[in-house]
Amino acid sequence: MIELLTAAQMRATEASAMASGAVTGLELMERAGRGVVDRLQAQWPEMAAGSLVALVFCGPGNNGGDGFVIARLLRDAGWAVDVVFCGAAERMSADVRANLDRWGGPILKLAEVAVRDSACDLIVDALFGTGLSRPVNPAILSALADQAGRGGQRPPRVVSVDIASGLDADSGRALGDPARAVVADLTVTFHRPKLGHVLAEGLVYSGRVEVVDIGLSRSPEAVCAVTLGPTDMKALGKGIASHKFGHGHALVLSGGVGRGGAARLAARGALRIGAGLVTVGCPPAALMEAASRLDAVMVRKVEDAAALADCLATDDRITAICVGPGFGTSEREAGLLRTILAGDGTRSAFWGRVVLDADALTLLARDETLFAQLHDRCLLTPHGGEFARLFPDLAKQETAVAMTGPAYSKVDATREAARRAGCTVLYKGPDTVIASHDGQCQVHAAVGARAAPWLATAGSGDVLAGFAVGLMARGVDPMEAARCATYLHTDCARHFGPGLIAEDLPEALPAVLRSIGL
Repeated sequence: MIELLTAAQMRATEASAMASGAVTGLELMERAGRGVVDRLQAQWPEMAAGSLVALVFCGPGNNGGDGFVIARLLRDAGWAVDVVFCGAAERMSADVRANLDRWGGPILKLAEVAVRDSACDLIVDALFGTGLSRPVNPAILSALADQAGRGGQRPPRVVSVDIASGLDADSGRALGDPARAVVADLTVTFHRPKLGHVLAEGLVYSGRVEVVDIGLSRSPEAVCAVTLGPTDMKALGKGIASHKFGHGHALVLSGGVGRGGAARLAARGALRIGAGLVTVGCPPAALMEAASRLDAVMVRKVEDAAALADCLATDDRITAICVGPGFGTSEREAGLLRTILAGDGTRSAFWGRVVLDADALTLLARDETLFAQLHDRCLLTPHGGEFARLFPDLAKQETAVAMTGPAYSKVDATREAARRAGCTVLYKGPDTVIASHDGQCQVHAAVGARAAPWLATAGSGDVLAGFAVGLMARGVDPMEAARCATYLHTDCARHFGPGLIAEDLPEALPAVLRSIGL
């Protein structure tokens, strides 16, 4: 797990270090500039040689100060370097001006960039960094983009310092209407990644994100954690239970005839992730269809709310329920959902552990009384459209054009949604955000080495719900179940690769579990 910081937290960390006398602003800029040069040479070893051409765009703030350091270091290594200054010189701090003096070379104005004759090998975006609070002048972005488009078959590499200019560091959203930002091949940030690197447009505009240690001490409490690499999977351990019921029994409720595929996908996911038993509950007319498509998964007749209430009252082996995939949204299904959420929490095994997905979310959005029955043992798993139906005001804030920063983020929206619902919310997407009712928050960014765009296929969300309910059936709390399920969901997609369909995800899970030592 990696901490994610807001821009304010990063500023506080730097200010604390400088106030303590541990480091000066000039030293931080020098370390940052050297870190950028080291990382770009590691990323592209051919750039370790001199005789290359760089164009460094510098703003008036500390980000620009880092840029002047980078320009000087590249020049000293034998590069031909042009520096473009964008901004008001009177806004420079003493540290930035000192690094401008250390650069000591010519400074181009923005108008002069367009008439440069030669293409360059590298463009450094050191314009505005994490302190950006308003849209970038479109002329600056156009000039940089024009230079980035030159070079024929080998266009220049674009490296952003700290964060791609134009992005809000707390939300990853490009500020302005129309929203625009630098599109980087590599972003080198300092101390810790920022929220904006793994949310919204930041997923695309940041390119590869590298973090450089510049010698700062621990930050204030991070706003959330991000899953970018191997993570603790203790929740997946089978333990010492010797009987299948010791590993939980998940009930997945299905829709009627011809609508059971999604529930079957969820059931298969729950079984593969380690639930001891999984049962699909469906209307009587759909029993034959379900039974003909399932072997290790059992089937059970669940005709209506009364039948479900009897089932839960007499079978205390059921430890979690998944409701929503292929479920339906009629009054029958609303009654079933009402029965599930009305549990008194005293049953020895079930304890009200519920994953609510797809049609169940539609029912919650329609009925305030159902929504009011949510509790801290529930997990909601909406995609963007479902989130907007459940929390229209939050979705409107999240998707409105952001003209100032810090902008309202997906993290803000998910945390508030979890607080309102009183349960855990898994807001799906390549920048999946998971938040609990008590304020815990994690981001799972399927980006860079963990990108899996082929997950955008019908039924993949049903399997994710199945993974989560399988874990909850084994007693894993909703936040931990959501975190593990999301991570493994992406790993399964990456293991299988392009061409993935939803049915492949549960079948890829055994190999993924072996790869992490389980």
